[in-house]
Amino acid sequence: MKILVVGGAGYIGSHMVKLLLEQGHSVITFDNLFSGFRDAVLGGAFVKGDLANRTKLDEVFTTYRPDAVMHFASYIQVGESVKDPSKYYLNNFTNTMNLLDTMVKHDVKYFIFSSTAAIFGEPEYVPIDEAHPKNPLNPYGRSKLMVEQVLQDYERAYGLKSVCLRYFNAAGADPEGLLGERHEPETHLIPLVLQAISGKRKDITVFGRDYETQDGTCIRDYIHVVDLCSAHSLALARLMKTNESRRYNLGNGAGFSVNEVIQAAERVTGAKVTVVEGERREGDPAILVADATLAREELGWNPVYFDLDNIISHAWQWEYASSQVAVAAVQGSVFR
Repeated sequence: MKILVVGGAGYIGSHMVKLLLEQGHSVITFDNLFSGFRDAVLGGAFVKGDLANRTKLDEVFTTYRPDAVMHFASYIQVGESVKDPSKYYLNNFTNTMNLLDTMVKHDVKYFIFSSTAAIFGEPEYVPIDEAHPKNPLNPYGRSKLMVEQVLQDYERAYGLKSVCLRYFNAAGADPEGLLGERHEPETHLIPLVLQAISGKRKDITVFGRDYETQDGTCIRDYIHVVDLCSAHSLALARLMKTNESRRYNLGNGAGFSVNEVIQAAERVTGAKVTVVEGERREGDPAILVADATLAREELGWNPVYFDLDNIISHAWQWEYASSQVAVAAVQGSVFR
């Protein structure tokens, strides 16, 4: 198939492009490189463009005529979304509308959407299944839920079929070491801990130790980025076979505390992490764990890299290689 991957130069998107190419698909990456990297796109066609530009979008659909679209081009920082909601509603919602309208115009019927567990808000029960009430606490979560709601209307009106995949905590890196997390600034726990070990930062802050968990720190459900991508692939295959829109929660169904992540990182790397104690962050639930039963049953999805040490090992392989490159660059500039 011809698959348009929007945001394919970013963290999850680039891993998706790699998997699709390995599966033999024809891939077109569309990315504005605001937070993505051109060298993270390992093959296929590449078009630099922004979802705000309807003319460019129309040009891409006219030129490549994709069979399906996967959408990863969202802003993802919860705190930033509270401080600057306009940025999030414009990109995550309005720009996505541009994409959907272009799909309708060109009669492209299949859409895989990168959604989020943030649509649920404060959990009323865990693990969280698809039926859990949707009450997002921030503009980031609301912008994603708005798209999910629009997709229901677009299916009724235009026949656009979709699968929304609600991630919990994406983590890890390409097992072959070719891709990894390169967020600027970095906000995810595992790469932050590993950066504290590699020397890119001096310490890691633990925000609160008084939660009602076994060690007092927050518990999150970490899912390997490669397993996320396999769910996207399976979702697209099912969508095109059944022509049925679906919504799935994606997680391992097992949570790990902040403290357990730090201990695992020390175990994997053989190094100690300098920890700074911080206050609780507003809006941080004690426990966020997914019930991914529906995805397992309907998609036949079975995460391969569910072990925390395995996830961190792949992330460390990428972080260590990146830190060595940075050191070599600095030494080269010194001796030039």
